[in-house]
Amino acid sequence: MQTKNKIAAAVKAAVEAAMNDGALKFSDALPDAALDVPPKKEFGDFATNFAMQTAKIFRTSPRKIAEEIKARIDSDLLERVEIAGAGFMNFYLKPDVIYRELKAIYDAGANYGHLPNKGNVTIQIEYVSANPTGLLHVGHGRGAAAGSAIINIMRAAGYNVESEYYINDAGNQMDKLALSVDARYRQLLGQTVEFPEDGYRGEDIIDTTRRIIKRHGDKYLNLPDGERIKTLGELAYADKMLELQADLRKFGVQFDKWFSERTLHPDKINAAIEQLKERGGIYEADGALWLASSKYGDDKDRVVVRENGEPTYLAADIAYHKNKYERGFGELINLWGADHHGYVARVKAAMTMLGYDADKLKIIFLQMVSLFRSGEAVKMSKRAGTAIPLRELMEEVGTDAARYFFLMRSTDSQLDFDLDLAKSQSADNPVYYIQYAHARICSIFRQTKEAGLTIKGEPKFALMNSAAEMDLINKIFEYPDEIERAATEYAPQRIARYVYDLASTFSAFYRDCRILGVEEDLAIARLALLKVTRHTIQHALGLLGVSAPERM
Repeated sequence: MQTKNKIAAAVKAAVEAAMNDGALKFSDALPDAALDVPPKKEFGDFATNFAMQTAKIFRTSPRKIAEEIKARIDSDLLERVEIAGAGFMNFYLKPDVIYRELKAIYDAGANYGHLPNKGNVTIQIEYVSANPTGLLHVGHGRGAAAGSAIINIMRAAGYNVESEYYINDAGNQMDKLALSVDARYRQLLGQTVEFPEDGYRGEDIIDTTRRIIKRHGDKYLNLPDGERIKTLGELAYADKMLELQADLRKFGVQFDKWFSERTLHPDKINAAIEQLKERGGIYEADGALWLASSKYGDDKDRVVVRENGEPTYLAADIAYHKNKYERGFGELINLWGADHHGYVARVKAAMTMLGYDADKLKIIFLQMVSLFRSGEAVKMSKRAGTAIPLRELMEEVGTDAARYFFLMRSTDSQLDFDLDLAKSQSADNPVYYIQYAHARICSIFRQTKEAGLTIKGEPKFALMNSAAEMDLINKIFEYPDEIERAATEYAPQRIARYVYDLASTFSAFYRDCRILGVEEDLAIARLALLKVTRHTIQHALGLLGVSAPERM
């Protein structure tokens, strides 16, 4: 258990002791005491405002609560506890405690940053799930970066997580793809053909068609219309999936499962609709079937089967989520674009009607991404004249910068992506700054090795007591808590911010603490601290899907 958690447990035990003594009176469950690292060292190693948070619960002053806790706290880790202001509690560790924890982290090596397993329940995270009809754009890129980072973070936090991509490979958009490729196919082979008015006009459709012609020539040109369109549609679908998967791999994204919407048609959709009918969740009106979602918080009821007998997208979504629940996941997390906000109430309504716990389904919304170059908004691809493809962004700024910039801000806030900053090799570029810090540590190890200085024996960590050394040590101590909070809040931006702060703290250490030219035991202790720092930066960047180069 981390020192921070041990102190929190000691606070909890002291509160319980005060309640048993009758000094504090409350019968229900209490909130946990949240400990933070104070902004200044004189305020202690940890602090909590627990007494102020529980003043209404205990119906007494925060100061009195803090005094009762202080009188009963029992921990061999603490040198003293001080009460500040109205009831803040500041905890000061015994000097050797910090060094013992640093040694434990040093001994853990590559395992530092991996928290204990939280049980056998599996959480499913579904993300990206773009239609296989065009290239992934920057909006999909934000979802891909966020989803994969959340999965990495949750796995590091000890959760069992399974990732899934829902392939929207049925319905009108696939028909439109087939008609678009059929028109381009005949045009490229010399026929005069009018392009469908609502067809997909992107340059990528022409590229797909050219690849089909390169592999198959004109062998489909004289087939009957229906057979030709169907065949070309399937070839285009396969080509688009290969492109999509290749772009995701380049972006560092892999999925445990690819789920095809086609597998839901028609049996699983019909089964879900029949079950909803039996439970009174679907009724017929105007020749269509309607989901009575307004009874469960939706603003109106929704059509699930049109008058012509064709199921809507909602019908497929209901069958898909029913399938998810049937697979027994303990929690379901979807990453959706902000334009899907209205779908939450209707999908949850259907799950409730089917007898499932709708609270198990959590939705993370992704706000828009705006690209800027030279201070001006960039809206269109230079090549295709459409939304900026993810692959163009990767080509311009690199995968590392693209991922980090997507993850710098909370998913529920709009992101202004500065292309010039993302490409710059300066301290103003946060991902470059972090990677440079890692490369600098690697350079230090190369220099000390050349000088004949290596870590040998057990480092004497207690020799380090300067402000720069202690700041770096304490910043490293924060890492497991940041992983835990990032996992529970689905907030990869916490890790992005943490690793930037760690790089900044290292820079101050680098400025103030020499290694070569000081007493050998101190030099070795500092090297050992840098070894832990290097691993922590590398581990945090790995959670974000960003590389940690050894040379820059």
